[in-house]
Amino acid sequence: MAHDFDLVVIGSGPAGQRAAIAAAKLDKKVAMVEHRQVVGGVCINTGTIPSKTLREAVLHLSGYRERGIYGASYTVKQNIGIQDLLFRTSHVIRHEIDVTRHQLMRNRIEMFEASAGFVDANTVRLTSLNGKGHRDVTAGSVVIACGTHATQDKHIPFDGQRVFISDDVLTLEKLPRSLAVIGAGVIGAEYATIFAALGIRVTLIDKRTTLLPFIDTEITQALAYHMHQQRVTLRLGEGVSGVEIFTDDRGQHVRIKLESGKQVVTDAALYSIGRTGATEKLNLEAAGVKADSRGRVQVNEHYQTSVPHIYAVGDVIGFPSLASTSMEQGRLAASHSFNVPAKSMPGLFPYGIYTIPEISTVGKTEAELTEAGVPYEVGKARYNEIARGQIIGDTGGLLKLLFHYDTRELLGVHIIGEGASELIHIGQAVLALGGTVDYFVNTVFNYPTLAECYKTAAFDGLNRLG
Repeated sequence: MAHDFDLVVIGSGPAGQRAAIAAAKLDKKVAMVEHRQVVGGVCINTGTIPSKTLREAVLHLSGYRERGIYGASYTVKQNIGIQDLLFRTSHVIRHEIDVTRHQLMRNRIEMFEASAGFVDANTVRLTSLNGKGHRDVTAGSVVIACGTHATQDKHIPFDGQRVFISDDVLTLEKLPRSLAVIGAGVIGAEYATIFAALGIRVTLIDKRTTLLPFIDTEITQALAYHMHQQRVTLRLGEGVSGVEIFTDDRGQHVRIKLESGKQVVTDAALYSIGRTGATEKLNLEAAGVKADSRGRVQVNEHYQTSVPHIYAVGDVIGFPSLASTSMEQGRLAASHSFNVPAKSMPGLFPYGIYTIPEISTVGKTEAELTEAGVPYEVGKARYNEIARGQIIGDTGGLLKLLFHYDTRELLGVHIIGEGASELIHIGQAVLALGGTVDYFVNTVFNYPTLAECYKTAAFDGLNRLG
């Protein structure tokens, strides 16, 4: 049976883009459906790109990076307002939208601004954004890359200003003097440290007793230390029983009631307890695909759903929900759908968490190696030992290597500090090639650079072997 398209991709975020382009380069006829009037999905418009650009604006305008040299009172601009931060963010968003649209046009991918919903396993109904018309298209394969939206509790009084979600940050009218962040996942931790760098008093609340439990414990402990240094109050192991907006003689405030009986009174609250798959309007049942209670779609190792020619990639399939991993999932799904061999190393996906300071990790953690009974040793280098750390004013950073006690094979790399998300790729390459810690000893790094941390950490680890 002839179809209108070889592949229909639902969603234009990183996962959808990469899937569509990979198929187009195989000379397939590809359609992409996006329910917004701009491409890029949450990543470009409200998530990854805006939050990371906002972070960079905060680091620059607040003078955070230079405070280690010039003192805690140093700042580039006094009285930083929300518009100062959004100026840079808006510029980057516009540029990324333009680049993405150009890539799709260059690869002759047909774009539809419409809402998508399945009619059957091979037919997708495209409903115009004004809801006045629709068109059915058929496809040999479908990739669901619809992403997620912030999870919201109907009992919480969201107003977009006093009580808001991460998507609302770009529409805030002013910066609060104090902020409570409910949920200490990646997004919550990132925004907590970003606002704290501006001098805003932040309280971070989460039911879990540890920060970012999938990250090496020593790294998260270091993050907690830096948060305390920025006057962030951590309320871990605390559940929230209620949120209310109230008014007194000083104006409007937010009261957060904790299950332990404590109360947190603050100017504003950011609700960040996770994301829900944006699958509610896709009519998945008509295609024979199921989503769980959080709207996420289950897939196999090839990103196939329960219907073999329907794939799901990106945030809609859950952890790790990173733009980088989503892109790779999209490429692999498109390749598999057209029987094109494609390799990847899912065990070596790096994680980049843009807290202040930033964190990046690849490979195994100490807890994972201990549980697996793998004998290992640790090598560490602190930024204050490295000339570059002194030059840039970051003396609190840490690079940590984990390697096999007997074979010296590198097993994991964990970094907290300036440039962590860039530095991690050196360790990732050595891990992927099965290298040993001796590689770093025998390699000459530019001086002065943060990359020297690898050599210092390698010497430290080998010295521990005696």
